Amino acid sequence: MLRVLIVDDDAEALYRTQRLLRGYRSDWQMKFCFGPEPALDALAMEPYDVVVADLKMPGADGGELLACVRDLYPDAIRLLVCNQAEHNELLRSMGPAHQYLAKPVDPVLFRDSIARAGIIGKRLSKPGLKALVSQISTLPSLPSVFMELMRELRDPNASVVRVAQLIGSDVAMTAKVLQLVNSSFFGLTVHVKDVHHAAALLGLNALKPLVLSAGVFRQLEESRVPAALAEQVLEHSLAVGCLAKRLAEAEGLDRDQADNAMLAGILHDIGKLVLADYFGLEYAQVCLAAESADLPLLNAELDQFSASHADIGGYLLGLWGLPQELIEAVALHHDPSAHEGTAFSPLTAVHVANALVHATLEGDSDPESLRMSAKYDRRYLSRLRCERRLSDWEEIATSMAACSP
Repeated sequence: MLRVLIVDDDAEALYRTQRLLRGYRSDWQMKFCFGPEPALDALAMEPYDVVVADLKMPGADGGELLACVRDLYPDAIRLLVCNQAEHNELLRSMGPAHQYLAKPVDPVLFRDSIARAGIIGKRLSKPGLKALVSQISTLPSLPSVFMELMRELRDPNASVVRVAQLIGSDVAMTAKVLQLVNSSFFGLTVHVKDVHHAAALLGLNALKPLVLSAGVFRQLEESRVPAALAEQVLEHSLAVGCLAKRLAEAEGLDRDQADNAMLAGILHDIGKLVLADYFGLEYAQVCLAAESADLPLLNAELDQFSASHADIGGYLLGLWGLPQELIEAVALHHDPSAHEGTAFSPLTAVHVANALVHATLEGDSDPESLRMSAKYDRRYLSRLRCERRLSDWEEIATSMAACSP
């Protein structure tokens, strides 16, 4: 059963939530705590898959509580409930929660968010993944420049000049950001010479996924990962990220969701580089065996390691405390049917973009050929009722492929 801990200091609100979730008593093991201290006591007694806390509580507020949960019980998925103003501010920062729910919380959204968190939490806590991660001595960390950038962007007076100076203080980071920006996948008509120029062209918000991606790839390029594999993964990931953002925009997702689609697309195969860094020749042999037998790499990874690159990537994003929809998009990009959503999301964008980029690399350059060769999860797309959009998405992929090298 899914184990859910709900924390609030408002007795009436806690009772309303208890009534709201009454229908899930046969599926979820739930505990309702009045304030943060009883919640920490409950967590010390037994593990929980999902922890939901209200932001405004006396003493340790919900954010501080979830920060403790993140540090002490990292396997738990963390949801924070706050008002709209706080929600907008927290979304601009790297907070302690995987997902934020704005008050007044829609009852259906509340139940669905807990259910989705449970699915991804279970997936990322499976024994095979835990055993694999326990063998890996070091994992990529969030770049310090990214954390400083997030602090700067929280300032309502954030400026292009200050952001450019911040990123420019790290020469290697600057070079990597400019490499990403000047790739053909961005479709810019001018060569970007410095970070100030990039910020002016793309906007400050667009620098967040670029800085995070650049920092992570730079760490892995300095590891034992073969240069050819790192270059191959980066090129493919950039293509997927840029296409995912275009698809998200075409489907009317807001700016933050479109940026999340781009970031998830760029990071969706990061688990491959983590496996290559730690397992070296063993992982190379797994890749070669899958290619020789014409088998999906995912299956070969599961056979050898009891976990896949998608699992590792999702786990890594969870450790960093990135938003739930980013974790879902990376962890489930090969298996979106495991997601219970019924609307187009960053996960949909990344799954479709990944399938289309793979198909175009195989030489299918027109929409009709893409339709035949792209490995979509048809059951998932049918559930979302967006199969009729495939032709439009394939035309976008074809036009972007025509501009790439």
